[in-house]
Amino acid sequence: MQQTENLNIEAFEPMPTPEEIHARVLLSDAAAESVLAGRRTLERILDGSDPRVFVVVGPCSIHDPIAGLDYARRLKRLADEVADTQVLVMRVYFEKPRTSTGWKGYINDPYMDDSFHIEEGIKRAREFLLAVNEVGLPAGTEALDPIAPQYLGDLIAWTAIGARTSESQTHREMSSGLSTPVGFKNGTDGSLDAAVNAIISASSPHNFLGINMQGRSSIVRTAGNRYGHLVLRGGGGRPNYDTVSVALAETALAKAGLAQNIVVDCSHANSYKKPELQPLVMQDCVNQIRAQRAAGHCSIVGLMIESFIEAGNQPIPGDLTQLKYGCSVTDACVDWATTEKMIRDAAAALRGQLVNRKPI
Repeated sequence: MQQTENLNIEAFEPMPTPEEIHARVLLSDAAAESVLAGRRTLERILDGSDPRVFVVVGPCSIHDPIAGLDYARRLKRLADEVADTQVLVMRVYFEKPRTSTGWKGYINDPYMDDSFHIEEGIKRAREFLLAVNEVGLPAGTEALDPIAPQYLGDLIAWTAIGARTSESQTHREMSSGLSTPVGFKNGTDGSLDAAVNAIISASSPHNFLGINMQGRSSIVRTAGNRYGHLVLRGGGGRPNYDTVSVALAETALAKAGLAQNIVVDCSHANSYKKPELQPLVMQDCVNQIRAQRAAGHCSIVGLMIESFIEAGNQPIPGDLTQLKYGCSVTDACVDWATTEKMIRDAAAALRGQLVNRKPI
């Protein structure tokens, strides 16, 4: 009989089950407390009962866990300092979508040498998330592979669905079962329709194929996630964080019968991928928040910043010992000094301005 399947598959290699990875990297009490506290706080912000703004801030992607944990400890100290106005969530991205080719992230290729030890990457990613949560920081990530949440989801407080996947039925269904609030980014062309429809879809129950903790193919039945919200990241060659764009986003959400909860990504198209513009984007958004709060409401509930220890980015060298410490290997970031200033300036501007928020 002629073979009709797996014609382009070179090999199937066994992967440890989620249950096995969980057993190797156990969730600690301290980490569980951090995860649950982070989720509940974000839910209260989205519900309007906590007037603070949440800020998802950190490297474009994690490639060096030592530098990443160094950053986390710095961020925890800053989080404690500004806790009266902002809730800081560390950006911990392990998966990188690619337009064509390139390094796909720490899970896919943890050794950064095209060896693709995914089984090692998923374990190391879990170890890193555990360490971040034990520092006392909630972690936010992008859900790209629909199987990965079974391995890592118990250590995540906030999830993003990217501009390229907000339109994906697979990711909408997956989001309906996630235990975290989920931010859906607008399309790469700047349109809002896919993200708004994704929020509606994810709020509903779904039934789809997935895996359980034992790695067995299963029918996954979800209850729906009521904490979906919109992330404005710009697109189509222009930003969309300005007051007119925010007002249009409010209208689109209201028309769909959704809570007008908006997160502004200060990076990506909103800063034309120029990290030096991120502080200007954040300052503009903080001014909008102040104006909205003065009117007794606010739709901008969160912000995102791409930040690392050193500014800019770097290519991945053949000799990994030549990597610059604390510098992104994907999108360019602002440095730590700039990050501190951005967040401290926001804290100073928002103090005394957050008491009147009502959800809309």
